[in-house]
Amino acid sequence: MKTLAFLGVAHIHTPAFVNRVNDRGEEFKAKAVWDSQTARAKIAADELGCAAVDDYRDILNDAAVDAVIICSETSLHRELVEATAAAGKDVFVEKPLGMGASDAYAMQRAIEAADVTFQTGHFMRSMPVYRQLKAWIEAGTLGAITRIRHSNVHQGAIAAIFDSGRGPYLDWLWMTDPALSGCGGFGDLGAHSLDILMWLMGDVESVTAQVDRLLGKYDCDEYGEGMLRFANGAIGTIAAGWVDVLQPQSILVSGVEGVAHVADGDLYVQSANLPGTDGGAWNDLPAALPHAFDLFLDAISGGDAPLISVKEAADRSAVMDAFYQAAATNSWVQPKSS
Repeated sequence: MKTLAFLGVAHIHTPAFVNRVNDRGEEFKAKAVWDSQTARAKIAADELGCAAVDDYRDILNDAAVDAVIICSETSLHRELVEATAAAGKDVFVEKPLGMGASDAYAMQRAIEAADVTFQTGHFMRSMPVYRQLKAWIEAGTLGAITRIRHSNVHQGAIAAIFDSGRGPYLDWLWMTDPALSGCGGFGDLGAHSLDILMWLMGDVESVTAQVDRLLGKYDCDEYGEGMLRFANGAIGTIAAGWVDVLQPQSILVSGVEGVAHVADGDLYVQSANLPGTDGGAWNDLPAALPHAFDLFLDAISGGDAPLISVKEAADRSAVMDAFYQAAATNSWVQPKSS
């Protein structure tokens, strides 16, 4: 049995991760929880059946703790990740890895130097539709890709899901404060879109973006659109934010020999390399993989799990950083690379 601890339970996905640890109680046990807010730490500790501690160093100095789960405010990631790596603990860090490029690459260096197992929370890669799209792109089924678009939106700001009294961990309002989160609605949900696009298309050469506020509830952007030029010449776009009531189409991939898109969760395709396809639904999908968090648990228990590298996570923080720089300057920006 592996022993886990939480360093920070601020993130909105924390309750789901707590449930996943409890669901795998025969394999994993939680020993301690630390958080910047004592009350929040106690809520999670009670759900996990373990202790809440006042100093996270007590967790890192405990030889019985095999791995830590960092779900703190993004502004605390670098401090907690570097300390965790120095302690030689395997680490799951909720996305995004960093507030920007500089601290993300600093965390990459610390984790690689410590040679510990790393994972972050980009869960979309496990979905069958994206696994199928990746297989087609790698096989050249759609030909050279010219355009790729991804949308990841919800009505979080409209429904006030971050506000006090709406969550089991008091509130999630820190996610609307860029000093703590590093971004607003575009960066929060766009992080998943960016991971999928870079996973499918590779390195990004330059980006531009526009972000804005509609409701004005929070002191951050609520939505935005970004454009990417990939190193391979393809052009990509991202739509992300908290002010949409529906998301009818999540991705469109256009190549010179075919086109594919996902609408309401179903995959549609037309390609001369797939005889019989005419733009209708494609139902022969690969199996889903476990959630990114479960893949981390699988990996630290000795399984062969496909994890997201810390370099991938750092690169995505750097590109998102460039998006916000581009939005602020109304220009194209080249992401930092190290």
